Amino acid sequence: MAKKNLSLALQGGGSFGAFTWGVLDRLLEQSSIAIDMVSGASIAAVNAVILADGLAEGGPAAARERLERFWTRVSDPSPFGPFGLTSATIAALELSTRVFSPYQFNPLGLNPLRQILAEEVDFARLRRASPVRLLVAATRVKDGRLRLFRNDEITLDAVLASACLPLLHHAVEIEGESYWDGGYSANPPLRQLVIDSKADDIVVVQITPQKRDGVPHLSPDIVRRVNQITFNSLLQKEIEALVDLVELCKKERIFRSRCCRKLQRLRLHFIAAEHVEGLPQANALDLGRPFLSRLKEAGREAAEDWVKAEFADPQSADTSVAA
Repeated sequence: MAKKNLSLALQGGGSFGAFTWGVLDRLLEQSSIAIDMVSGASIAAVNAVILADGLAEGGPAAARERLERFWTRVSDPSPFGPFGLTSATIAALELSTRVFSPYQFNPLGLNPLRQILAEEVDFARLRRASPVRLLVAATRVKDGRLRLFRNDEITLDAVLASACLPLLHHAVEIEGESYWDGGYSANPPLRQLVIDSKADDIVVVQITPQKRDGVPHLSPDIVRRVNQITFNSLLQKEIEALVDLVELCKKERIFRSRCCRKLQRLRLHFIAAEHVEGLPQANALDLGRPFLSRLKEAGREAAEDWVKAEFADPQSADTSVAA
């Protein structure tokens, strides 16, 4: 049986990326799926490079094991674990970022993620032999423009730049330019993925909640909701741009162009964390093992529902862009 060729657009969002872990874990079990490209920003870039390096090392089984190991490490509950973020320390950290910059409370620029990624990902192998193509997003500090790192450019610093939250970490310098989290400029990079991908089916894994009941009144809740709106608006603008391109192709009758032929065939699917109970109020810095495990299982369940619907009835999938 021929495999279904997919490309994945993974949204970033801190610890909510454990939902994506669950989605990837389930998709890697599906022997009838082949992954062409993966794009991502922030924690999604981390998931993407671990996925790709695991596939390069030993195929789907190795990729699943590597993802499991990474998320287990970041949720280490011991006081000497890599992050050690309890509810109390999360609250203290959020408070301190309103008063002090990371250049003040962390003058040495220490980042536990650096050591974990250095140990978990063979970046030389990733650049040389990744079986999937990657697009990792980072935001250039000086002008806010998007930079996309491709396979031959992906280094430890490129991934750290993509995941660099400016209130928590020092900007990451690459080739004389400073970068912050890619989620500020593309979350996830979608248009370029559509242009470059050889797959007609693009699966968007959306982990930032779109809806929230009520109006937040406390400062941390307001900031959280503003970030949710900001990150999702970037994705919505990319989708709207694709829709506009489809309409332009129809109006101008230029479907013979390579780009327009591709857009005609494009099928955009969504696997979203929106249904996870309490997620709009949850903190994306929460790395507690119970929370991450719940998100992983929710991701697996959502991916399972998508696989059942897609392979049972190919016409049942979301085709909003091509419609």
